[in-house]
Amino acid sequence: MKGYLKLRKRALEILNSKLPKDLTYHNVRHTLDVANVVNQYIRREKIETHSAYLLRIAALLHDMGFTATKIEHEQKSMEMAEKLMLEYGFPKEDVKVVQGLIKATRVPQTPKNYLEKIICDSDLDYLGRNDFYEISQLLFKELKTASIFTDENEWNKAQIKFLQTHHYYTVFAQKYRQPKKEKRISEIEKLIKK
Repeated sequence: MKGYLKLRKRALEILNSKLPKDLTYHNVRHTLDVANVVNQYIRREKIETHSAYLLRIAALLHDMGFTATKIEHEQKSMEMAEKLMLEYGFPKEDVKVVQGLIKATRVPQTPKNYLEKIICDSDLDYLGRNDFYEISQLLFKELKTASIFTDENEWNKAQIKFLQTHHYYTVFAQKYRQPKKEKRISEIEKLIKK
């Protein structure tokens, strides 16, 4: 897709240079992880080329708002996506699709179509993966720095609540991520001090 590689390069430059260093979870590593999972869905589900590019763009830009704000970052990401995409010659209708994809990742997630379901499941894919604890520790560190959580027990209670209310939308995630996610719930419940 014309303009995609230039946009990708620019997006990664912005993320690398402007994301606050205290974001131990919402950083370039997370963005690239989501982009990687999106690519797996594209191959597995044989997503047609145009939609595949829009999914890839949304994965790259979905947390870009964190370069400007930690509150309502999705809204800022949508504004930045519009600016960047128009700058690189993408049509307005593609911008709208990407903005919808970014908006869908806002927790609680609200996907309205299949592409939105894919990006939602890609964004929280780690909840049902083997690297769950490693990644959740990065999120805990980030939230601790922001004074949202102070101790691990509090964090574990919040994680259980989040894992219990979270929902996977694609058949793949329901089959291959949900079982591990449920296992994590029972593991974390054992860690909680009454």
